[in-house]
Amino acid sequence: MTAIHQTEWTGLPAAPGTAIGTGIWLRSSPAPAVEEIPVNDEDVQRELSRLGQAIERVRLRIRDMRRQTAARLGESEAAIFDAHLAFLDDPAYVGEMKRRIPFEKKNAEWICRQLTDETAAMLEQLPDEYLRARSHDVRSVGDQLIEELAGRTRDAVRWPEEAVVIAEDLAPSELMQLPREVVALALLRGSRIGHAAILARAMGIPMVVGLGEEFRQVRDGQVLIVDGQSGLVRVDPDGETAARARERIQNLNRQRQQALTRVHEPARTEDGVAIRVLANMGNPSEIQTALSRGAEGVGLFRTEFLYLERSNWPAEEEQFRVYREMVEAFRDRPVVIRTLDIGGDKLLPYEDREPEDNPFLGLRGIRFCLARPDIFKAQLRAMLRAGAFGDLRILLPMVIDAKEVAEVKGIIYQCREELRNEGTDVPDRIPIGVMVETPAAAILAGELAKEADFLSIGTNDLTQYTLAVDRNNARIAHLFDHAHPAVLRLIQHTCEAAAKSGVPVSICGELAADPEMTGLLLKYGVRTLSMNPEAIPLVKEAVRRTRIHSTG
Repeated sequence: MTAIHQTEWTGLPAAPGTAIGTGIWLRSSPAPAVEEIPVNDEDVQRELSRLGQAIERVRLRIRDMRRQTAARLGESEAAIFDAHLAFLDDPAYVGEMKRRIPFEKKNAEWICRQLTDETAAMLEQLPDEYLRARSHDVRSVGDQLIEELAGRTRDAVRWPEEAVVIAEDLAPSELMQLPREVVALALLRGSRIGHAAILARAMGIPMVVGLGEEFRQVRDGQVLIVDGQSGLVRVDPDGETAARARERIQNLNRQRQQALTRVHEPARTEDGVAIRVLANMGNPSEIQTALSRGAEGVGLFRTEFLYLERSNWPAEEEQFRVYREMVEAFRDRPVVIRTLDIGGDKLLPYEDREPEDNPFLGLRGIRFCLARPDIFKAQLRAMLRAGAFGDLRILLPMVIDAKEVAEVKGIIYQCREELRNEGTDVPDRIPIGVMVETPAAAILAGELAKEADFLSIGTNDLTQYTLAVDRNNARIAHLFDHAHPAVLRLIQHTCEAAAKSGVPVSICGELAADPEMTGLLLKYGVRTLSMNPEAIPLVKEAVRRTRIHSTG
């Protein structure tokens, strides 16, 4: 094959960091040739027995992988494998295989392949990005079952000293079995919120996904620089570029090690301004990771996990237990819980919703909650009850008008009175915050500040709506720029307008996790930054290097 001429490729950033190494293809071993073999009545039991044994062997392997991951990374990352184990107990998956074998009278491999492909294809068609990412989980489980049924083992790979894995996609089990020589991951497909990306972030391995089919031109042995922050991959860089990359990586590693020694110290600027650095979280299993990285509270707790991957709405009591666990874990530190933010790329399979031509501009966030007060009130009641156990604060997503905030406050008042009439202890007051995610909210920040106790800028959506760029579209990912002048002007305007009303502003989008932007955000007036827990140590160091007020 002739050498490729393209030297820069843009995908989607999935795990931050920069690494340089030798590319090596991790081509998925082609699935064993699955032949359709009719079986007679006497052989049906044999096929069911073979399938049952394969299921148990795969179950043992996944459980072992789960234990290894828990020991290496922690329980929250190990819980990723629970999704794989769930497929092995799913009546609609393995249960359906056991039903089809005697009904169709076909061999176990054939039935497993057909049902795996059907299930994965169904998941891939769902509008919700999170559920689409589960298609890779079921394919991973199905491939393992077929390998067991065929008695096949995978060939060993010879790894270079610093390896950049190139693959079409990557299952969590494949990622956890990679050797320590692997320094980065570059995937043709994949998902920023898939389980492999979650593990890569926890392991500190830079990862870029969505590089596209043309990336197949890259060959084993070519040198790659992978930037998991920007989504850029450079192929065969010249000597000067490679040297600069290695120097940058070494400096970053030194900074990270130094930062880890000071994670539990407060973050103060050079001129003594206290900055609160909080964690973004999507599940209580991340509590210990956040605390170990020095989180001074939670700036954004996403509640969607309570609603996803289930067949009905979560009850008030279930939500209350989760919210109480969060506030008690952080004691007197703030825990900001965002109300349900579905719509856009997060849709629920059990929700009766009319299709929308453009769901990102449709019934999402606070719009959905106000349209479904029965669902909304259950969540607000659970939050109010949990507020009696710590510093809980409520954050409203996708607000574009102060009237929406006033309406929500009225519903909260009703919920509080109902709970008190029932004899339930609830706080007299819980701070209510508004997410600034659209140009409309940024422009009207002054009016919103009159109704809200705090504003929280979600820079991911604010950037997307301001620049009209879909951040999940790899073809235009290079246009998605948190530091675009239009975005920064809206952030500055929001801070200035809120300051006039004495209302604090925080940043809870990915921009908060960029140490190079810390100084500018603090000078705009931001005093609270919230981010993924792994980014906290370096951002705290960036705060300590910043002087907000000039000495002149």
